Amino acid sequence: MYIQTLLLPIPTHTSHNPLVNCTHSLTISPKSRLGLCISKKRVSKTKISWGNLGVIRCGEMQAYEFDDGYYMRRCVELARKAIGCTSPNPMVGCVIVKDGKIVGEGFHPKAGQPHAEVFALRDAGDLAENGTAYVSLEPCNHYGRTPPCSEALIKARVKNVVVGMVDPNPIVASTGVKKLQDAGIEVTVGVEEELCKRLNEAYIHYMLTRKPYVTLRYSMSLDGHLLDQLGEEAEECGGYYSKLLQEYDAIIVSSSVLVEKSSLPISKEPGANQPLKIVLSKCWNPLIKIPSLKDDAASKLLIVTEKDSAVQEGIQTLSFEKISILEILEHCKNQGLCSVLLDLTGNTLDFEDTLKEGFEQNLFQKVVVEVLPILGGDRERYLSNVDLKGKVKKLISSLYGKSVLLEGYF
Repeated sequence: MYIQTLLLPIPTHTSHNPLVNCTHSLTISPKSRLGLCISKKRVSKTKISWGNLGVIRCGEMQAYEFDDGYYMRRCVELARKAIGCTSPNPMVGCVIVKDGKIVGEGFHPKAGQPHAEVFALRDAGDLAENGTAYVSLEPCNHYGRTPPCSEALIKARVKNVVVGMVDPNPIVASTGVKKLQDAGIEVTVGVEEELCKRLNEAYIHYMLTRKPYVTLRYSMSLDGHLLDQLGEEAEECGGYYSKLLQEYDAIIVSSSVLVEKSSLPISKEPGANQPLKIVLSKCWNPLIKIPSLKDDAASKLLIVTEKDSAVQEGIQTLSFEKISILEILEHCKNQGLCSVLLDLTGNTLDFEDTLKEGFEQNLFQKVVVEVLPILGGDRERYLSNVDLKGKVKKLISSLYGKSVLLEGYF
């Protein structure tokens, strides 16, 4: 039998050896695109079972090894378990590997709680010594609400550290890498870097600009008309809109949402951290009925008007001579909010000045568009005073139910 390579589906994770009960001796080379190289060893029988997650089951197991990218993707997968819970901190995942096996995993669950490296090292215990730590973001090197993760890795005597991306936070910015190197630990930086950057795009933008990351979202018909609706099940648990809401610290909507629906958008994901609802109203309408809110929900509602208005007692209110998205974003920044979703639902007139100002001053970073299978949409909904000209970069599309989701960057 000659050496050959088989490309395999990669299992998401197992802390045990994924190669069990096979008569071949198998080695996975990190340079083979996660392929499987079968040695030139004759055997009487060969049985490979793929399993639901692409797990290979083999016997007489010898050495095997996944490449750095595999473990870094696992770090990102772990980090995403805390979507919507870590702001203003980034989402971070960590994996400890020794002798080709994952011996420890962890992720940062919430601001103020231990970081991913600490949880992974606790999980690994003594097995972390002489192992390799994979972490999606550079380990911190300063005392905040938690001790430095760089010190924890040094104390655990890991041999190597593989970092997805350098932390743009000025108080970290490569100092964590340097401290590890000075301690004699071999450090590799930039593995699956684009994936790690996308995981924390809002955090990165905030650290580099000190301004909240703003995403524009709207629905449209096949012939280009704005729609005041979402696709089937988009708002339900697991739906794209429900998931989107939990990713942002705040969402801006029109006051007509309250008039027409008497409700505010919420994420229905289990344990979701609900965003601050910022309701725009040029002049507070007495027909607007704010739904009954508990204290915690009331603290996550902000009414923005252009005139002094008598709004329900106990509700936060900002009043301007003219509604300005710059002022709104400044308020969000002062509240420690790093990301804002501008959702074009309801009365488009509430958004015209906001959109015009946002495009003129390059305040938008991302756009999400749901294209519904509808022709001749709401022709009354249009933005007559807004110039939407410009190119969208890195545009990707995906199917969601009967709709098409478009996602890109300004």
